[in-house]
Amino acid sequence: MSNAPEDSRPSGGTGPQEAKADGVERVVPQRGPGPAPGSRRGPGAFMAGQSTEKALDFKGSSKRLLATMSPERPLMLFALFLTAIGVTLNVLGPKILGNATNQILAGVAGEKTKAFAGLSRAQVLSSPRLPAGVRDMLNGVDFIPGIGMDFDAIGRTLGLVALIYFCSAIVLASQGRITTSLVQRAVYRMRQDAQAKLARLPLSYFDGQPRGEILSRVTNDMDNLSQTLQQTLSQIAMSLMTIVGVLTMMFYISWELALLALVTIPLSVVLAARIGKKAQPEFVKQWGTTGRLNGHIEEQYTGHTLVKVFGRQQEAIDEFDAQNETLYQASFRAQFISGCIQPAMMFIGNLNYVFIAVVGALKVASGSLSLGDVQAFVQYSRSFTQPVTQVASMSNLLQSAVASAERVYALLDAPEQSPDEVDAPTVEQVRGQVEFENVSFRYKAETPLIQDLSLSVKPGQTVAIVGPTGAGKTTLVNLLMRFYEIDEGRITLDGVDIARMTREDLRSRTGMVLQDAWLFGGTIAENIAYGVPNASIERIVAAAQATHVDRFVRTLPEGYDTVLDDEASSVSAGERQLITIARAFLAEPAILILDEATSSVDTRTEVLIQRAMNSLREGRTSFVIAHRLSTIRDADLILVMEQGRIVEQGTHESLLESQGAYSRLYEAQFASAVAEVD
Repeated sequence: MSNAPEDSRPSGGTGPQEAKADGVERVVPQRGPGPAPGSRRGPGAFMAGQSTEKALDFKGSSKRLLATMSPERPLMLFALFLTAIGVTLNVLGPKILGNATNQILAGVAGEKTKAFAGLSRAQVLSSPRLPAGVRDMLNGVDFIPGIGMDFDAIGRTLGLVALIYFCSAIVLASQGRITTSLVQRAVYRMRQDAQAKLARLPLSYFDGQPRGEILSRVTNDMDNLSQTLQQTLSQIAMSLMTIVGVLTMMFYISWELALLALVTIPLSVVLAARIGKKAQPEFVKQWGTTGRLNGHIEEQYTGHTLVKVFGRQQEAIDEFDAQNETLYQASFRAQFISGCIQPAMMFIGNLNYVFIAVVGALKVASGSLSLGDVQAFVQYSRSFTQPVTQVASMSNLLQSAVASAERVYALLDAPEQSPDEVDAPTVEQVRGQVEFENVSFRYKAETPLIQDLSLSVKPGQTVAIVGPTGAGKTTLVNLLMRFYEIDEGRITLDGVDIARMTREDLRSRTGMVLQDAWLFGGTIAENIAYGVPNASIERIVAAAQATHVDRFVRTLPEGYDTVLDDEASSVSAGERQLITIARAFLAEPAILILDEATSSVDTRTEVLIQRAMNSLREGRTSFVIAHRLSTIRDADLILVMEQGRIVEQGTHESLLESQGAYSRLYEAQFASAVAEVD
């Protein structure tokens, strides 16, 4: 759909949804992964992985994101409470398991000291018959001389450990479910807000934004936000609490070993950051190359017929091979460098493990620490490095999530069209009297387009609008539909200023058939009945017969139940246009706008369409924009526009007799037609 002259409108186009406007020129904040000038568009833009950009205002956007999730605050607090319980249980597990080890060791020590049965532990340890090395080792063991394994006590301890870990799993699973619920609810509301916002945005916003950029904000950025928050919210909370809990237990068991374990943490963080910093540019290159490769594939696939016609298969293959090789190299480097983080962390963790094991063994041998405590400490040291690394790695994901949220908020904050009046007037029975009174309009403040235009159209008249590209033809009907608001003057419908009418009321009285035929995924009958959802099949068939759609629908295996995809590839371009005309016919509008409605059909079909349009226009005010002057000879009034002004108006015969702009257009068009025939 082209809603403005090609030389006066920003590019971008509109989607199938209804676009509305207030006509005010605004600068919409744009940022993020929009396509670079000259770059190919294709699925690569959506398959390039997560956003790697960082938020412009991380702090402010983070606060706003938290505010967006504020309705879920009770769930968030409950999830944090469950996280604290689950982490606490996990942290207690190794310590209690260490007690089981101590009980086993005490049983072994009791068996080995049967010769001292009847004596107390203190008497055994002070006995000169006990070797000094054994005395030091048993000094940290709480045993009873002569008493062996207490399997009941060991079983109860192991059962308690199993119960603790089971309860922790249940609690953390519940926490994960709650976190999933609150994240999805928040993103669900954001999707609703974005959809509602799109309906309130002016057409100028869609004209100033690439279509892929808008789609990316409401799809890719929403998905990235959802997935990243899902991964990071519970993981960061759990990791931070685990760090605090594990560190507390480590210092509780042995402050010397705890300090030794902390020595390697800065090294782990610095190493992970260094490797991540080197890997990130490679990932950016990988994703960029992926986008270009996918764009090339899409381009060659959609244009495969022309590629074969011009014999360019080998060049296409060569370009694919070159880009594929570039992607291979970039992917290999990115994956290899990032893959080095885990081995490096494992190496540092193993060094840490060796230090703790050696020092812990010495402490056990000296009797200053029990074997169970050393075992628990080793487990804590193992589980301490992992959450630290996770918190460091989550920072990039959080940056990505906040950046996506920022882009969505930029859409939600975009200036909206002016609201309709509360007590807006309406026209009960539309006759079709349209008046343009001293109308002026410009897309850009510094570039006037329509100036002081006045026009009177009587009810039932057919008004044809012709002129060179960029003259303002489509702009004129866009102003009538209030896709844009005029700068000066007014437009009236049956004496009522359309600026005071609600947009819905105005547009419900108007039918449009555009040059670009838009059909949605659904049956042919559903597409025809788009403007009248409750229309009976009899009315649908009648409209199809009047517009010559029925003749080709009957040839399809499923008839009116034939399902069209979003590109309607199962029917030709001319047939798509016929379906859109049938859609307008069924709606029975009071005012009809035809914007190059027959440009996609052949000459024979065009004659049929003209006959259908003649019956459709009966009793209705019609505006017809046409480049083929042969199609508007019978118009009641022909307007010739140049540079936003009406330079001539009259009937076909009178304008030809005047030998003015229309005559020159007519002669030039038919002279070129004769030249083509010759």
